[in-house]
Parts: sequence; structure tokens; C-alpha cells
Amino acid sequence: MESRVCLLPDRGVLKLAGTETAGLLQRLVTNSVLDIQAGDSRFSALLSPQGKVLFDFFVAPLPEGAEAGFYFDCVRDQAGALAQKLNLHKLRAKVNISDMSDALGVAAALDAPPPAIEGAVVYRDLRAQGMGWRVIAPRSALAAAADADESAYEARRVALGVPRGGRDFAYGDAFVQDVNLDQLNGVDFKKGCYVGQEVVARVHHRQSAKKRIVQFSFEGAAPAPGTEIAAGGPPLGQVGSTADGKGLAMIRLDRLEDARAAGAVVRAGETPIVVVPPA
Repeated sequence: MESRVCLLPDRGVLKLAGTETAGLLQRLVTNSVLDIQAGDSRFSALLSPQGKVLFDFFVAPLPEGAEAGFYFDCVRDQAGALAQKLNLHKLRAKVNISDMSDALGVAAALDAPPPAIEGAVVYRDLRAQGMGWRVIAPRSALAAAADADESAYEARRVALGVPRGGRDFAYGDAFVQDVNLDQLNGVDFKKGCYVGQEVVARVHHRQSAKKRIVQFSFEGAAPAPGTEIAAGGPPLGQVGSTADGKGLAMIRLDRLEDARAAGAVVRAGETPIVVVPPA
């Protein structure tokens, strides 16, 4: 099967290198960065002390033969702020942090590993089965290899229920469980402490998440992002991403359960929708 390679222009790349890089990240981020095999990655986040998601990113090992360290596949508009935050935490650790976003870009390969791309690091997107592979490479090489529009990636992402920060939730305003980071292989509950870990662990063990990003389906024109979702009572949430008759929305779980128990029709604005409750 041929791969469809989609440029992701909103993504940037940080390079973290040095002998103490893994130890620093292991103390900071939600997922373990130990023993990542070549061709794999770890989806992870850096939280506030209150447990809210400030940044999310993929952590992928640097190419074989390079110095010890990782690439961060992150939101390009956040790359500078993320580098600054990491520098604040590193203190005297032997870690060099560089924003490579002008030189390196990110692409998604949807159906099969991509063809050989000069200077590329290829790794699996493990957030959900079917998300395919991702590629970090020089921007010129990615532009030459791309053969599909970003909309193909967006349709795949929405169909598999994978949220996108800045579109389905606001950074700095949502907890780990709100955005399903725990269900997207983005949290290691067995590793040691990290920033915000106490809040994440408490919600996990008590199963007390009040909100989740859920999938919904609709017919006809897509409701606009930000459209209020309700079922005759208090708002349930609001629309995020949509594609091909499907959408994502952050929903109050208690209100959704009340609406389902009452047999109420859930609407996004005037559009009836069918919400898929979280597993």
C-alpha cells in the first residue's frame, strides 16, 4: 500500500541533546522517555503544577549515530515558549535545547511508512491505532515528498477521536483527562513524579474526570467550531474539529448522562448530533 504523505505546517521541531537529557525529561513530562526504540515515539505533555496541559508533543530519539537526545514534534507557534520553559527547568543539567523549526518540518504518513526521505526521522504515531507514521525532515525534502493535503490527516484524526490542541482544547485551560491524554498513550502512571503528577494520579485513581473530549456524528453542514452543544438544559460543551460528518467536542459527562437518561435530543446549535460516550 502506498503511503499518503501530508505536510503539517502547524508543527515545529525542538532538538534536545546531551548526556542528561533523558533524566531531565523523566522528571518533567507525563510519559516515560526511557527505552524508546528507533521508529517509535512517546506522546507526552508538560503540565502546570496544577495539572493543566501547557504543551503536548511527540518525543522521538535523535537519528542513530547522533548524540544522545530527542526531537520534540510540537506546535510550531509554541516552540519558542516550550524551549524557554524547558530551559528554566534544566538548571545546570547537561542539555542543549535548540529550536530547529526553520530548518526541520513534520509530515504525517497515513497508510504506510513513507518512502525514503533525505535526512528523515520516521516514527509511529501511537495515540490511536490507524494514525500511521510521522516524519521529521528538512522542510524542502518534506515538500518534495508530500502527495496529499493536510485535510486527509485532519479527517483521519477526527475519525479516530484524536484531539488537537488549540482547536479542540485551549492550552493552559484543560486537565490531562479532559483531553484524553491518558487514553492516547500519553501518560505513564508507573513512572516517578513529574510536574502536575499528583493531580493526574488523583483524578485517575478516583475516576473523577468531569469532562472528556468525545466524538459525535451529524448530517448536513458541519456546525462551526465553538458552537454550543446542549440538550434542552445547561450547555454540555462546544464543537471543536469536524470532518466528513464527524466531530470532536469537550463534553460535561454528568450532563451528557442526564440528557441520555431523559432521552433528550443533543444539538450543536440547531444541528442534531449523535454523541459517542467515552469508553
